[in-house]
Amino acid sequence: MTITQLTYVLALAEHRNFTLAAEKCFVTQPTLSMQIQKLEEELNVSLFDRSKKPIGITEVGQKVVAQAKSIVSEANRMKDIVDQEKGYIGGEYVLGIIPTVMPTLLPLFLAHFMRKYPQVQLVIKEQTTTSLVENLKEGNLDGAIAATPLELDFIEERPLYYEPFVGYVPESHRLHSNKMLLPQDLQLDDVLLLQDGHCFREGVINLCRHQSAKENASFQLESGSFETLINLANEGLGMTLLPYLHTLELKEEEKANLIHFEAPAPAREISLIYHTNELKIQITNALKDAIQAAVKSAIIFQEVEIISPKAKN
Repeated sequence: MTITQLTYVLALAEHRNFTLAAEKCFVTQPTLSMQIQKLEEELNVSLFDRSKKPIGITEVGQKVVAQAKSIVSEANRMKDIVDQEKGYIGGEYVLGIIPTVMPTLLPLFLAHFMRKYPQVQLVIKEQTTTSLVENLKEGNLDGAIAATPLELDFIEERPLYYEPFVGYVPESHRLHSNKMLLPQDLQLDDVLLLQDGHCFREGVINLCRHQSAKENASFQLESGSFETLINLANEGLGMTLLPYLHTLELKEEEKANLIHFEAPAPAREISLIYHTNELKIQITNALKDAIQAAVKSAIIFQEVEIISPKAKN
């Protein structure tokens, strides 16, 4: 039994396909298949049901996979210990980022980070918070950037910055003449929302939770992009709330429709999260430092009140 064999087992358990598993492990399909078969012969059990499509995992195979995750994780930890001792920051790091953060945060820090740490192979995946949490649990991500707090016992949360909410209120809207916004000014049925699955949507709903909804609302829309919400607001169909970093990219004529909240401004906490096993912690620390340095020059810090998303999103 070898660590390599266990790694192949984990890849097949994840992809349920020999070809895809072999590609992930950078070996040929016959090599991966042969090594898994050798392990099954050594254990005298069948770990996978090859008659199914996609490939199934037997009952004993599920138990072996769970143990293999622990063994491979501990083996990787030994390499991390050596890398930290040498001060080495390099290797592959799979980072997940929620959709409402990725397009505005990446341009702030990514180029500088890659120049400073050329030996890091950063693999970035856009995922919802639900997917990030599941993939961290399964070991498919090394770290993630998400809105917190999530308060999950297997996840460490390291806050990066606090991003205020900003109102986008077109001229035709009843609140356009306001110099500042208050949470009690908002009506949930009057706010254009992102579609379900986005934690920023949940933060907005929580912010509006104490406000009464309009009766017989004639129009409701949920979109997957802030650009759509802005365009619809411009057409007189309501207002919306934007994360602060997103407002920096607006056109000058659109910035005239921005109204900030009175302090303490509602805000979301953005954190770098990772599994409590703390693998590749040296890269995690480097990412945290790089992001905080980049955001420090972009966000005008002010007194804020954190509006928590629902953990399930």
